[in-house]
Amino acid sequence: MATLASPPAKAESLVEFVPTHWTQRLAADALDHIPGEGGWPLVGNTFRMLADPHGFARRMIETYGPVYKTRAFGGWNVALIGADANELVLFDREKVFSSEQGWGPILDLLFPRGLMLMDFDHHRIDRRALSIAFKPEPMRHYAGALGRGIAQAVAGWSGAEMKFYPAIKQLTLDLAADSFIGIPWGPEADRINQAFVDMVQASVAPVRRPLPFTAMKRGVDGRAFLVDFFTRETERRRVEGGGQDMFSQFATATREDGSLLPVDEVVDHMNFLMMAAHDTITSSATSLVWLLAKNPEWQERLRREIVAVTGGPDAWGAPRALDFDDLARLELTEMAFKEALRMIPPVPSMPRRALKSFDFRGIRIPAGAMVGINVHYVHNSPEYWDDPERFDPTRFTPEKVRDRHKYAWVPFGGGAHMCLGLHFAHMQVKILLSQLLQRYAIEIEPGYEPAWQPWPIPKPRDGLTLRFRPL
Repeated sequence: MATLASPPAKAESLVEFVPTHWTQRLAADALDHIPGEGGWPLVGNTFRMLADPHGFARRMIETYGPVYKTRAFGGWNVALIGADANELVLFDREKVFSSEQGWGPILDLLFPRGLMLMDFDHHRIDRRALSIAFKPEPMRHYAGALGRGIAQAVAGWSGAEMKFYPAIKQLTLDLAADSFIGIPWGPEADRINQAFVDMVQASVAPVRRPLPFTAMKRGVDGRAFLVDFFTRETERRRVEGGGQDMFSQFATATREDGSLLPVDEVVDHMNFLMMAAHDTITSSATSLVWLLAKNPEWQERLRREIVAVTGGPDAWGAPRALDFDDLARLELTEMAFKEALRMIPPVPSMPRRALKSFDFRGIRIPAGAMVGINVHYVHNSPEYWDDPERFDPTRFTPEKVRDRHKYAWVPFGGGAHMCLGLHFAHMQVKILLSQLLQRYAIEIEPGYEPAWQPWPIPKPRDGLTLRFRPL
């Protein structure tokens, strides 16, 4: 169903090339044979997609099928829908798809040279160098830092009715300061947080140039601030040495030939990683806690598992810390996290650019085309999931996982670009739930259903009102 194809002569002369940058354009008629629509003059479907990306995708799939084109954010894009599309694009056996050129139009001004924006050998070499930060000993260090920071923060939530999203976002940023950077936040803290917010919002801004007073301008200014901050820190650590924190690991990481990564590349990797860990973990933790509040029977089942592993609160009622070696024992907790990632994936779609022509579902896609997969749609499709709107962690028992298409669940991507920090995300969420569920029942008002901002990274528009009732 998905194969490489030899293009006809016309296409070969016009579009059969290996593009060197995402700004190179296809011939005007190269996508004429693909069903779809261009939307309004100048802006295409940009505003329709921003207003309701999931509803827009459903309508396009129902109208045009699993392969369609749409014009948005300044160009044409071809959507490839289904678990087999996810496998084709993410596993990428033939090195057809460029992640760098796919994300380029969205992130080039904001997160250039992040690991996700690298391809093939360059990606492999830097990924290997950076993987040192996720070896067992650094991970054990992060677990200790996370445990201390989370315990201290959530102890103050007792009896509170609060907006959970901003609280967990601030906590995640504070934890990143300790685990990622190894320093307490100084006076730059608020500015750093705002810089990340501005950069993420700029990634989907309709105006793609940093013109005055635009979201893109705020995002570019945020990047400039962070580049300066991380450059100074990288140079300092190379002189003074660093500790077990992630930034120190990156600053002293070496490539296969023993050379240090250039300072500007360390900065770009750290900038991207902080964004990915800060915003995606915040989104994922929020969706899981919301779903547990909405499904108290599952909340209780996870609480029993956590108490069985930790031994429960001590004689003074304080939760016992979750030991690093016990993380793997929280099997049901991990399944619940995976189910939350299924229902509300933190990265709802993933773009690429085709470097070679290929066929999918009987339609030929030319080299140079911008293509993308829709993670959210596949995660919530009844083609792969029974009653997909129901929260059911048992979907992730080993037997059910084995019987399902391997690429029906891809919240962390797949193939060579599988998220490098996925185990860190699992660890942080398990430690968070261990502290929360040993202390509190997480409650919501009957009938409460927050509206979610679905894109670029999902979050509840009202901040998610929860109550933490002491047990």
